[in-house]
Amino acid sequence: MNIIIELFLLLAIVIYSYLEALVKLFIPVKRKSVNGEIVLVTGAGHGIGRLTAYEFAKHKSKLVLWDINKIKNEVGDVTIVVNNAGAIYPADLLSTRDEEITKTFEVNILGHFWIIKALLPSMMQRNHGHIITVASICGHGVIPYLIPYCSSKFAAVGLHRALTSELTAMGKNGIKTSCLCPVFVNTGFTKNPSTRLWPVLETEEVVKKLMDGILTDKKMIFVPSYLNLCLTLEKFLPERALAAINRVQNIQFDAIVGHKHRKK
Repeated sequence: MNIIIELFLLLAIVIYSYLEALVKLFIPVKRKSVNGEIVLVTGAGHGIGRLTAYEFAKHKSKLVLWDINKIKNEVGDVTIVVNNAGAIYPADLLSTRDEEITKTFEVNILGHFWIIKALLPSMMQRNHGHIITVASICGHGVIPYLIPYCSSKFAAVGLHRALTSELTAMGKNGIKTSCLCPVFVNTGFTKNPSTRLWPVLETEEVVKKLMDGILTDKKMIFVPSYLNLCLTLEKFLPERALAAINRVQNIQFDAIVGHKHRKK
């Protein structure tokens, strides 16, 4: 196809996409039904995973609350997976033990790979399913004393985006993907979190936004939603301005710094 025609088509798609997004601000997006879907939730014993399982139960989904072994024989092909299990060890890099770094990556990203590889084949056969990645705002921006956690969440966001692109390239548009990226959530994993600019979220609020995003096939779910705008603005700000914003935010939480417990 002529490059000029392709560029005009690209421009038309961009304009249409923005108009569609504008319309969706005023017209509620139709929600899909998850009644009877087999939903696997990892890390379902606590926090976001636990409440997400409750929400799917309200929608009369069949829940698997976690053991990859023998799932297929007992309940059938999983059609929705919520990769929620997470690990975090707040500390400066030199105070973080090697086994804690390994555990962070095993749980926060490598586990996603093994679960998806185990469940994706049946989804692809039917061209039906939904893969949800529970990441974090730390998958888009960094916070001191959380280097392994931030790194693993950047990887989780990258996995979500790359998997989404690959499924589209393979024509598997019936398999949906969503990625949850909240700020600090009051789950107890991070002790005494506080910040001047962002709220510390309650689990119920995050799960409500997550379910809304899943039922409307939303690709990236930021909580609060204005984080998307903030991240976009950050790309245009000079480094000195970003450093000033970080000072104003004054993000704090209990962490080990220099092998001593401090609030950072």
